[in-house]
Amino acid sequence: MAKRDYYEVLGTEKGVSADDIKKAYRKLAVKYHPDKNPGDKAAEEKFKELSEAYEALSDPQKRAAYDEYGHAAFDSRTRAGAGRGGAGGFHDPFDIFREVFGAGAGGGGGGGAGGGIFSELFGEQRAADPTAPARGSDLRYDLQITLEEGVLGAEKELSLTRPETCETCHGRGAEPGSNLKTCAHCHGRGQVVSSRGIFSIAQTCPRCEGAGRIIEKPCRSCRGSGRREKTSKITIRIPAGVDTGMRLRSVGNGEGGLRGGPAGDLYVFLHVKEHDVFERDGENLVCEVPVSFAQAALGAEVEVPTLTGRASIRIPAGTQPGTLFRLKGRGVKEIQGHGQGDLLVRVAVEVPSHLNAAQRAKLEEFSALCDASSHPRAKSFLERAREFFR
Repeated sequence: MAKRDYYEVLGTEKGVSADDIKKAYRKLAVKYHPDKNPGDKAAEEKFKELSEAYEALSDPQKRAAYDEYGHAAFDSRTRAGAGRGGAGGFHDPFDIFREVFGAGAGGGGGGGAGGGIFSELFGEQRAADPTAPARGSDLRYDLQITLEEGVLGAEKELSLTRPETCETCHGRGAEPGSNLKTCAHCHGRGQVVSSRGIFSIAQTCPRCEGAGRIIEKPCRSCRGSGRREKTSKITIRIPAGVDTGMRLRSVGNGEGGLRGGPAGDLYVFLHVKEHDVFERDGENLVCEVPVSFAQAALGAEVEVPTLTGRASIRIPAGTQPGTLFRLKGRGVKEIQGHGQGDLLVRVAVEVPSHLNAAQRAKLEEFSALCDASSHPRAKSFLERAREFFR
């Protein structure tokens, strides 16, 4: 079967840098290594193919020959160099692998530094000291507030049920006066390590369950866990100007730490309820105020609500529906600044829905007195419409 192009094998293109060749090999060699794919013949063949391609393209002289002659560049080496260790005169693929990843890659290369590239690629990590104090987890709390609370600020009391450091043993998990013994099975590491080929597999110690220590006499209050579930109340301050999606951080009000470690933090996510009167638009508040036809036509003084009390605006005669009036500084305070938004009042002209005989008669009389000059917008629209249909 014809050999595949070496650049294709590595998933690169002709002309890429030597670093790109190496990066491509490292990624694929780990993916297809036989120790990671036990019993998979196809993966093993791909691993050998990768090693051959990398050896050819990582050597400047071999790469130059391959770029010019292709696989034919190595025909003579195949016949004369079979004793070098691999098919086609190439080195053993495992030697190539160890050379690229270092002696710590295993497979007869010595103990090495332990970790290295495999810590990076396979997620293997050195076990942290299981006996050291550990910070508690952060908590999330979703809080619904009113628009007034979000705009003006407020204090809220929250009830939380969370694990807190045991007051009896202070997080040690052992009854006061008793001792903790280092686990003899894992020697206090909390993990036991076994080697399989190039991999070192770390597992939680089954005897101490990862704690690294054996509790001779567990605390009666927390049963050896070092923490107890408790319900407590905390008060948080909501600053003025917050909105839906913002979060507040309450330091030290998360879960209690392990083995006497510090507590995590509490993150409060805010959700502002819809308001019956106001809508929020950035730092501005918007409200719609209905006025009568007569008020809009004749002009009037109209009372409007604000979050801090009542105010009034003067509507001039001839005000049209949808007209916006602005009350400066009656909106939302900027949460990270010193400015404040405005209150925008939108006029909604209310058309009478039920007329008695006298009202209808007066309105018909008024309509008869109106001409085109009374409704300039309607006249302009009709002129534009006629022009459009022409």
